[in-house]
Amino acid sequence: MQVIKVEIDTAAPLDPEASILIIYTGGTIGMVFDEEKKHLVPFNFSQILEKVPELAQFKYLLTVVSVEPVIDSSNVTIENWILLAKLIKENYNNYDGFVILHGTDTMAYSASAMSFLLENLCKPVIFTGAQVPIGRVRTDARENLITALQIAATKIDGHSLVPEVCIYFHNLLLRGNRGKKVESSHFNAFKSENYPLLAKAGVVIDYYWSSILPHPTEPLKVHSHMDDRVAILKLFPGITAQVVASILRTPGLRGVVMETFGAGNAPIFSWLLDLLREAMDRGIFILNVSQCDEGRVEQGRYETSKHLFNMGIIGGVDITTEAAISKMMFVLGLNKDQVNTKRLLESNLRGEISI
Repeated sequence: MQVIKVEIDTAAPLDPEASILIIYTGGTIGMVFDEEKKHLVPFNFSQILEKVPELAQFKYLLTVVSVEPVIDSSNVTIENWILLAKLIKENYNNYDGFVILHGTDTMAYSASAMSFLLENLCKPVIFTGAQVPIGRVRTDARENLITALQIAATKIDGHSLVPEVCIYFHNLLLRGNRGKKVESSHFNAFKSENYPLLAKAGVVIDYYWSSILPHPTEPLKVHSHMDDRVAILKLFPGITAQVVASILRTPGLRGVVMETFGAGNAPIFSWLLDLLREAMDRGIFILNVSQCDEGRVEQGRYETSKHLFNMGIIGGVDITTEAAISKMMFVLGLNKDQVNTKRLLESNLRGEISI
């Protein structure tokens, strides 16, 4: 995998308002229809002004780096996340903000992962994409890109307005580790059910100051390790001991995100509790998250979750599954001892849970 750099001349003045690095990883936003091949092909970003002429009105210095080969977001890996974090680290002092163009299917996972890898972030890192390719007439790509760039460039008193990893999509700016893809065929593809919007774009962009993370006081720290020895266990009525055992007894497994019902409830079958207890005795961390898009895990509120609380399963509060699995990969990658790993999984690290 390599990174191709393209300089974009937007007719910016000698004294630009901001410098933005655009990182193209793949996805619908960067695709165009090839009339000869009769299918979608990756867009040549050196020609972006032809597709988005509005960029010429910006007083920004724009640079595009493109990951080659481009990644279908369904194929995204931990290695891709580490590469993105490395690109931010290498270019951090040269740009005021970063816009990452990414496929929508796993954007919430990638935004969550980046939020954990980029500690003490004080510049915007904004993920955006599109449901319709940039070359089509009724595309959402242009508006998403233009507004994401505008948000990434916005400062107050010399400081970035949104110093965190975000998702911008269809007029909404969401915290990256709070977003979830909820729609596959309409433009309003992302929501943040358990946390308020950071901003909403209309005639003007309205920012909701109280929802935005404060600027950190420590310098940026970029992490480069995540542990892939994790799994998601989704409970459902009729689930069998064989299915649960096949996951919990996976060789080398270190962490499990367990999707439970409602406020963190699970069946009280003895075989399930025995398998969970056996896994924890082997040092596997189990994080309890709700299958509901809204609400929070409250272990012990009902009889069907009290057993989980008593055995020491970690309550995920109101975290999304996307943030939970990437958080577990990140925390396990820190290689802390049992006590500190559990403490970090319970803690609010980047605004991903409400405590």
